[in-house]
Amino acid sequence: MKIDLRSDTLTKPTAEMLKFMMQAEVGDDVYKEDPTVNELERRIAEMFGMDSALYFPTGSMANQAAIKMHTQPGEQLIADKYAHVYNYEGGGVSFNSGVSCKLIDGHRGMITAAQIQEAINPPDFYHSPLTSLVCLENTTNKGGGACYDINEIREINALCAEHDLGLHLDGARIWNAIVAKGTDPKVYGNLFDTISVCLSKGLGAPMGSVLVGNSSLMQKAMRVRKVLGGGMRQVGFMAAAGLYALDHHINRMSEDHDKAKELALQLSKLNVVTNVEPVDTNIVIFTLEDRESEQSFVSYLSANEIAISNMGQGKLRIVTHYDYAQEQHERFLAILKAFASS
Repeated sequence: MKIDLRSDTLTKPTAEMLKFMMQAEVGDDVYKEDPTVNELERRIAEMFGMDSALYFPTGSMANQAAIKMHTQPGEQLIADKYAHVYNYEGGGVSFNSGVSCKLIDGHRGMITAAQIQEAINPPDFYHSPLTSLVCLENTTNKGGGACYDINEIREINALCAEHDLGLHLDGARIWNAIVAKGTDPKVYGNLFDTISVCLSKGLGAPMGSVLVGNSSLMQKAMRVRKVLGGGMRQVGFMAAAGLYALDHHINRMSEDHDKAKELALQLSKLNVVTNVEPVDTNIVIFTLEDRESEQSFVSYLSANEIAISNMGQGKLRIVTHYDYAQEQHERFLAILKAFASS
């Protein structure tokens, strides 16, 4: 029985989700005639209290479209050094938008209003790029699933308004943050100009992200999606998976968070583990004492048919998800206990 905890994108649609998908009413989404896609967009825009929404095939494309909509070539965005838009989107910020990144050394992938204030280039100093956008990530990927304090986001929002900067949220795991913090999605919608919302991470849909935002920006979204190659046809079959997930897979995410915390506790008891980062949601990042211990530990897990991610720089990552059943969880805990006594 293989246990794959490399990512929460590895989930398969449930039988109930597949049945719902196959019953979807579809049309041509390029013409905006797919009723299921239209319903998904309406539903998520309403959840976040925002004006408009557009379905994208991937979260990276949704983020890249948002950056394109907010900026002009030669400008600069501010983000944490761990930001997904900088580290894991193929250099798309520069390739697609001609924009540079000013990276901040934040805490677990999160940055503060004070740090952003220091990073804003003076708009009248034409030697430096014009700062036009701030990108946050919630929860943070390389930060170990950390969640922003909503009051910090409020301060960042006020700062962006003061300096006429756009504010985009990479919400690839926003559902985890919503569940962990008990926050109404409309709170986020009130603070950001645009938010990308992933349906495959945590929620278990086979694909898709939705970009939500204010109408002044979102009127550009269809054109930018087309330029990026994101026009889709009878994609309502996939959008239906997102609708099903909204109704059935959000509340259960707390189970993933609890399992991650239990794994973190057991890992902290291993002598070879030197650090386990705090666990807020469904990601566990930990470090072993040296390269030899890391190789030995990973080989031990592999021999027991357990797959996790190596993030480099001595960091290993576990991500829990709805395909990680309680029986598998108990087996993994027993395997960790056995390693401790070996």
